[in-house]
Amino acid sequence: MTDQPVMRKHNPRLTANARELRKNMTEEERHLWFDFLRDYPVRFYRQKVLGAYIADFYCAKAKLIIELDGSQHFGKEGAAYDAKRTQFLSDYDCLVLRIPNHEINCDFKGVCEWIDLHVKTTLAGENPLAAGDNPSVT
Repeated sequence: MTDQPVMRKHNPRLTANARELRKNMTEEERHLWFDFLRDYPVRFYRQKVLGAYIADFYCAKAKLIIELDGSQHFGKEGAAYDAKRTQFLSDYDCLVLRIPNHEINCDFKGVCEWIDLHVKTTLAGENPLAAGDNPSVT
């Protein structure tokens, strides 16, 4: 028996909050969801409860979490919180892609291609970071 706590993905205390976040997505979340991820051939979930956090987008099959970052993420407190959150989510054996809202607004096609590359290389059994790729657009 291990000393580590059991990591459960579902946290019923956050379900109502996740539902509310799905109803009130940011402009950038709506754009990525309705114009790319919703009809993507591999299933993505939006505002998915994963333990103590709610991921913006989650693909179980590709072990991929996508987090969109607005301006509040770039201050000292926001960056520290995001680092802790990213580490926690990475412990689910998932790759966390952090994408600034600016990239969604200025290079939407490039962001979609980048996500698609990560999904395809992961499903092909390759490490999407093997070529020196950075797990964050920033």
